[in-house]
Amino acid sequence: MALEDDIALLSRVPLLAAIGAEPIRLLAFSAETRVLRAGDVLFREGHAADSGYVVVEGALTLSGSGGLGEHRAGPGALVGEIALIVETSRPATAVAAEPTTVLRIPRALFRRVLTEFPDAALRVHDDFRGKIRQTTGELMRVRRLFAGN
Repeated sequence: MALEDDIALLSRVPLLAAIGAEPIRLLAFSAETRVLRAGDVLFREGHAADSGYVVVEGALTLSGSGGLGEHRAGPGALVGEIALIVETSRPATAVAAEPTTVLRIPRALFRRVLTEFPDAALRVHDDFRGKIRQTTGELMRVRRLFAGN
């Protein structure tokens, strides 16, 4: 895949689209392309997570022991978003459902981009803040259901 194709793909990923054109160009230039055969394991639940992955083509099946079932991530999906920001472990196992290509974005690279582009860091901060607020709201609704309110 050509650099311009990678830039176009990354520009369509919601979190990455927020950071702007120049940071995306740096990510696209520096990301590692990985090609998986159907059935290849990209990562396993519980393992240390040091990167995020954007599905270029194909699909990943994500499954974990948390009872959330299976999830399919296709082209343009960002898998491991939290790992771009903080040290964490994988909450699920990712397996190629078919021949699949992904771009691996190491945490160190993403942090470097945020350091070099402070405006991008602010936009990522705002994106995560919005997601945390949304999740908190959803948890409060579930809490009220269990409390009978």
